[in-house]
Amino acid sequence: MDQIVTRFAPSPTGYLHIGGGRTALFNWLYARGRGGKFLLRIEDTDRERSTPEATEAILRGLRWMGLDWDGEAVSQFEAKDRHAEVAREMLARGAAYKCFSSQEEIEAFREAARAEGRSTLFQSPWRDADPATHPDAPYVIRMKAPRDGDTVVEDKVQGSVRFGNDQLDDMVVLRSDGTPTYMLAVVVDDHDMGVTHVIRGDDHLNNAARQQMVYNAMDWAVPVWAHIPLIHGADGKKLSKRHGALGVEEYQAMGYPVAGMRNYLTRLGWSHGDDEIFTTEQALEWFDLGGIGRAPARLDFKKLEHTCGQHIAMADDTALLAEIEAFLQVTNQTPLDDTQRHRMSAGMYCLKDRAKTLPELLDKARFALISRPVTRDEKAEAALDSASRGILKDLTTRLSGASWNKQELELILTAAAADYGLGFGKLAAPLRAALAGRSVTPSVYDMMLVIGRDETIARLEDAVN
Repeated sequence: MDQIVTRFAPSPTGYLHIGGGRTALFNWLYARGRGGKFLLRIEDTDRERSTPEATEAILRGLRWMGLDWDGEAVSQFEAKDRHAEVAREMLARGAAYKCFSSQEEIEAFREAARAEGRSTLFQSPWRDADPATHPDAPYVIRMKAPRDGDTVVEDKVQGSVRFGNDQLDDMVVLRSDGTPTYMLAVVVDDHDMGVTHVIRGDDHLNNAARQQMVYNAMDWAVPVWAHIPLIHGADGKKLSKRHGALGVEEYQAMGYPVAGMRNYLTRLGWSHGDDEIFTTEQALEWFDLGGIGRAPARLDFKKLEHTCGQHIAMADDTALLAEIEAFLQVTNQTPLDDTQRHRMSAGMYCLKDRAKTLPELLDKARFALISRPVTRDEKAEAALDSASRGILKDLTTRLSGASWNKQELELILTAAAADYGLGFGKLAAPLRAALAGRSVTPSVYDMMLVIGRDETIARLEDAVN
């Protein structure tokens, strides 16, 4: 096989579902890891439900996940004339036929079949009719599906899957108004786009059996199939609103870092030995179809948070700051000013560990983002009694001439604690209250180093007064 070409083909009827995000990711990893192409097709043939807003939401979701596609996103609807042309070519090849049966006749056939306990799959009386008997009336074009034997789908995930041909009907490929059906459009598009590997949800496995007939009828090479299990909730049921967020953009708005999200979704239903935490570069190198399991994967928020926490800790500071700024923008929060940006950059070393999401990281960084006067919570207020204020007043004097490095700050604070006969924790409590307005903060040394001498002394003076 020459170049590998995969595609992601969402319907623009809503947001980018988390399951769709994972399907896109698997296609992207498989193609990009092998120097291939990853294409995007918007399956917008359902004109009633497809909207430009939904298309835009899907593109935003893919961009946030860092899944770049080759060339322009293709519209399925715009290729409708090409789809119709293929249906007519199948007619000319004798692989399809004109069916003049009305909806009423089809329903009557099914009613009779139900009453007699026969299969309700419609068997058109026009399948082998002499064209000379064709009426001058509207018709659909139907595939001539084989009536006996099996259709075998060779699937990289599901293995060999057999479908009895007596279970497959003569599907409609072109409606009476000349519009193509989804089943035909998908195959024509995949063939015309040069798609070599179709990686999609296993809810499409039955479609593969029927779509294979179109490939065979046109003497086209059948792509490599890989039908991946769907994502379920923690309770093992199909993912729905009750399990929490469904759209990729919801995860962005909840502040999950994208590298962590990619790692988690890659690992959801695919494995590489015992590796749990890995970079996108490693995923590109390792990802293959053989590592995809057959059982549905379960969405586990605890595992997602753990993975994201690891990625925040591993992240490049500049990239992480850019991601924080993007997060503030999509959640309509006040952007960082120059001072805040500077302090966040300076403080990343003490902020990144143990934060599982960007809001947690921002909460931890509150001391660096607030401006004077510092508002204090109840616990912090309680730590600032008159004795504590007296100690802080003394500390301002001791700190004003200090060299601003951790070693010297440690010497000054340790000496002060000893002079007042206090354990360090007792000295740290009023310091936390003065510097951050809270009782739980990063280390007092880290806060002092991040906000600098002038701001530290000014906040201490505010607390004393």
